[in-house]
Amino acid sequence: MEMIERVAYYGVRVVIPIYIAQADEIGGLHFSQSDKGFIFMWWALVQSALPVFTGGLADRYGYKRQIAVAILLKGVGYIIMATQRAFWPFFAGCLVLAAGTAIFKPPIQGTFVKTLTEKTSGIGWGFFYMVVNVGGFLGPPLAHFLYGYSWPMVFYGCAALVSMNLLWLLSYRGVDSGADKSTRVWQVVATTARNLLHARLLVFMLIASVFFAALMQLWDMLPNFIVDWVDSSSLAQYLPQFMRSRDFSRGPQITQEWVINFNPLLIIMFVAPLSWYVNKKMRRLTSIFWGFVIASLGLYLAGSSMSIYPCLAGIACFSLGEMMCSPKISEYLGVIAPSDQKALYMGYANIPVAVGWGYGSFAGGQIYERAGEKAGLALKYMSEVLQVKELPDRSRAFAALTEMLGQTPAQVTQLLWDQYDPSRVWVPFAVAGIVAAIALFVFNHFARRWQEINV
Repeated sequence: MEMIERVAYYGVRVVIPIYIAQADEIGGLHFSQSDKGFIFMWWALVQSALPVFTGGLADRYGYKRQIAVAILLKGVGYIIMATQRAFWPFFAGCLVLAAGTAIFKPPIQGTFVKTLTEKTSGIGWGFFYMVVNVGGFLGPPLAHFLYGYSWPMVFYGCAALVSMNLLWLLSYRGVDSGADKSTRVWQVVATTARNLLHARLLVFMLIASVFFAALMQLWDMLPNFIVDWVDSSSLAQYLPQFMRSRDFSRGPQITQEWVINFNPLLIIMFVAPLSWYVNKKMRRLTSIFWGFVIASLGLYLAGSSMSIYPCLAGIACFSLGEMMCSPKISEYLGVIAPSDQKALYMGYANIPVAVGWGYGSFAGGQIYERAGEKAGLALKYMSEVLQVKELPDRSRAFAALTEMLGQTPAQVTQLLWDQYDPSRVWVPFAVAGIVAAIALFVFNHFARRWQEINV
């Protein structure tokens, strides 16, 4: 069920930055990068903050019932997104989808963590992360196929796919959470809020929040960056047609979703053996620390050049760091959770994502609109260098500049890169990741004294 849900989710998630904000995307919504950041901020807050409370509700009212509600909500969200093109109705569809995802996560993860022991949790979470990324790997090709029909078909197809989980739910055997079933909703909320005040838990989540502000930009900002700047023609000529973009203005290019797909492919291949190795050789917090460092450096490398090869190398580096830290964050919270609050603590795992992804996406939209978007920089060049008084619409900005200069799209892209250096949009996020790593290093030093927690 987790894999099917992830196929549908990433089928939308990897391409939606293009649908929402790519200036010249045919059939796209053509919202601004700031609008995209605003949507993703609220998406993050709903999807990642709501599980903090739905986790406790799953423990109280049962995992199976909550999974059914989540599947229905996700299907409705996809359908709203398929049918609405105005900002606020589309925004509402995104939030419905986010709410469905928020309700889906804790009971699935709670079921999983109840079957693990402390001995098997390291490898177990590695396998779980691998299955998630099988879904993440299959989603983008599905989206690319459905996009061949139309943008709405991407959303309709994902709605149909996630609805299949209602059939799989029939085979789900209920797992007892161990929680007190007599507690009322307000008592669950009170317990959730009270546990959040534990200093160690609060500090750990704050540090992880800073890192997630950087981590999520691989899916929020890098898709637009690849379409705008990265030249993959030297590699695309050796790849099959279904992996190539339909825009040949700069020669054959690999679609951004296949470039991003390098991330889940590497995770599928290496997360299980890496989790086994790390489980034997490193304490959990040490693994998370090195994951923060390596992923942050990889994120910067991915956006440091117009060449596809540094981009792929950066994604590979990022993926290694992600494999070292992301499963371990969930594992760490699962280990320290009381036996009757496993889903609740799996809900807590979403707080850093909510804060980091929310703020990071909002800031990323502002930063990319100002200093990274090719259409925006084309308008800036026309205004500042060519002294054009009447600027064209943003959706035609790059094409208009190409006509004015009488150069090829590849030449104009290189001109704008040399003039404005859009790679600098990645600097704040790489710095945020390194700051989080330093803070975790200090946290790790104090954690060594906490004998009651196997860190």
